[in-house]
Amino acid sequence: MEETRKRLIDLLSNHHQPYISGQELSDKLQISRSAVWKHMNALKKEGYQIEGVTNKGYRIVTTPHELSETALRWDLKTDWLGQQLIYQEQVASTQIVAHDLAREGASHGTVVVAREQTKGRGRMRRYWESKDGLGLWFSSILRPSGVEPKRASQLTLVAAVAIADYFAKNNIDIKIKWPNDLFINGKKLAGILTEMQAEQDAVQYIILGIGINMNHQNQDLFESDRNKSTSLHLESGQMFNLNQVLKDLLVELEAKFDLFIDEGFSKIKQQWESYAYKLGEWVTVRTQEEWDAKVFGIDEDGALMVMDENDKIHHLYSAEILW
Repeated sequence: MEETRKRLIDLLSNHHQPYISGQELSDKLQISRSAVWKHMNALKKEGYQIEGVTNKGYRIVTTPHELSETALRWDLKTDWLGQQLIYQEQVASTQIVAHDLAREGASHGTVVVAREQTKGRGRMRRYWESKDGLGLWFSSILRPSGVEPKRASQLTLVAAVAIADYFAKNNIDIKIKWPNDLFINGKKLAGILTEMQAEQDAVQYIILGIGINMNHQNQDLFESDRNKSTSLHLESGQMFNLNQVLKDLLVELEAKFDLFIDEGFSKIKQQWESYAYKLGEWVTVRTQEEWDAKVFGIDEDGALMVMDENDKIHHLYSAEILW
């Protein structure tokens, strides 16, 4: 049934004339006119606006803005990322589902998407608010050949650059805050969580989780977070089609991942530094003690480089930065 509905959307969207008749749809799908009509109604319930005109036929007017499995699967232009797509209305965490699938042998590029997470989490197991239908919450299963476990953390930076690049192409200025957050206008917009299952010298799989606040209103954010978190809607005044944004993001993520595998980290490093949050500014570093440092960039391992008051460069792999 899902495949029939996908083919129906393809026929409605790619027909050489504005409208396609019910009889032609019936013939091409090899189902009855009544079955075509039932599929049309199902698509309308998912948020598609479909126009039917007597003696002309049908056409799609608009696609749904909120996540829809059919809309996500339709016209996805990736080669491998998301071609195996697991869609759930509600999960505790897409990371948990992805780990389970990876242990069961799910293929490289499998993507788990949910409308809502009840126990979404970020770095250091911090809670990530993931309300129904307002943002993008998804995890990708990656099985990168030739990537040593020590390089796995670089994928967080690869993903951050891909997201920033995508929004830059849409005239939205995003900054990347090391190690795993994306900011807009000084507030947190998105987070990335990279988790790995590996042996000493070989990666079995990596789960790359991404959460992006998209169509939230102020009241949709925790009151305590409203001065430090935001959404694309709050910053731009626009409402976004979640299906299209996710499909476009998967294309961008795939391209950056392929670049990383084919050419290494150096180009990603340059791109990351072009988006770096507070690059050249002073911050407070908290390790065993607190000290002031200037953000200098990242090194080839993905560590944050900072310069202390004595002009000494430090490479930070794990530290709390008071931005």
